[in-house]
Amino acid sequence: MKIIGTGVDIVEITRIKQAGKNKKFLERVFSPEELDYSLKSKKKWERLAVRFAAKEAVWKAIGSSKIILKDISVKRMDNGKPFIDLKSLGLSEGWKASLSLSHSDHYAVAYCLVYQE
Repeated sequence: MKIIGTGVDIVEITRIKQAGKNKKFLERVFSPEELDYSLKSKKKWERLAVRFAAKEAVWKAIGSSKIILKDISVKRMDNGKPFIDLKSLGLSEGWKASLSLSHSDHYAVAYCLVYQE
């Protein structure tokens, strides 16, 4: 396995809640699927914050300023495990990403490892 890059990010949930009062912020950062999944939850701000942290972690791991946050979409496997579809970002063939997300009542954190097998 060849490591391409790693990224980690932590976000205060209240920061995303405050920014989320502006609908344009939500639409600029999150995909429609992410908004649909998060906004119907009782813990919508935690879900949005952890997705924001994931986008930042992926962006750091890839190391490309050509990709914007909305291009990075956190998806879920049938078992609930989060993942990022790197092919949709037009990245090198064979690149894969491992993503880990967590949050408490106050913070959301994400870690991403981008690699080639």
